[in-house]
Amino acid sequence: MRPTPALAGAGPETASPAPVSTAGLRYMAVGAFWFSVMSLLVKEAGTRLPSAQIVLARAVVTFVLSWAMLRRAGVRPWGIHRGRLALRGLVGASSITCFYYSLVHLPIAEATVIQYMNPVFTAILAGILLGERMGRREVACVLLSLAGVLLVTHPAVLFGGAARLNPWHVAIALAGALSAASAYTTIRALKDEHPLVVVFYLPVMTIPTIIPLLAGAEPRWPTPLEWLLLVGVGATTQVAQVYMTRGLQMERAGRATAVGYLQIVFAAAWGMLFFGEVPDAWSVAGAVLIVGSTLALMSGSRRAPAAAVVPEE
Repeated sequence: MRPTPALAGAGPETASPAPVSTAGLRYMAVGAFWFSVMSLLVKEAGTRLPSAQIVLARAVVTFVLSWAMLRRAGVRPWGIHRGRLALRGLVGASSITCFYYSLVHLPIAEATVIQYMNPVFTAILAGILLGERMGRREVACVLLSLAGVLLVTHPAVLFGGAARLNPWHVAIALAGALSAASAYTTIRALKDEHPLVVVFYLPVMTIPTIIPLLAGAEPRWPTPLEWLLLVGVGATTQVAQVYMTRGLQMERAGRATAVGYLQIVFAAAWGMLFFGEVPDAWSVAGAVLIVGSTLALMSGSRRAPAAAVVPEE
């Protein structure tokens, strides 16, 4: 999910014409919209179903769709570096499990904002595991993002009174963002694998890892409406990933990243319309810090820009 080298490094002579650039931004906006719809469906399904059951349903749907796309493209599904692919699938499964849990237990906007911290964690992991040096700009962005999380969470130990959000739920949301960053860092080492194979390993590893969690989560047989919601979670995810991937191929990373953050706006709108979740001033200020520091981090480096736009969702 990276812009192609030709587009990422294009100069004035090779820049895409305006109509193509506009189309790329439209793709990104549509992708952000469908990702936000996915979050809405997860939240609604989670009013009665455990989040692990929603993760399993999404994995089954995306497994079928990914398998069909591999067959259509004539690509062998198991890849070359199977150990690394399995690791990518495991950390991706962890990211989705944590993110869906946070969507069910936190306001949609706040859960989405925290998940979008994954590029900050990617910068940290790239420095530790890949030897990519973090300068003052990167360190400052990391600290500002963490400050933003504190504002969103409003912990009692710092602000007094009752905590606005359950610290355990926030910790799981942060674990989801960290897992997404781990998945992206793993993908960096799979450059010679077909993208469809990399995507395929996510449901392949999610299904067997989520079943033990589901066994202890008291799963319930879905109602007809809930079946539609579960299928909708998988379908909207697939549509969103297609649109955002296409947008990243057509548009410069910086502009694409900015448009991708429309998902937070959409998520906040769904939260207010359907669940009465109105972000307070602390949440808005925290979101501004997280989004602003992430955009600054991405604009200051051409490395791994797509991680900020297409989290593990």
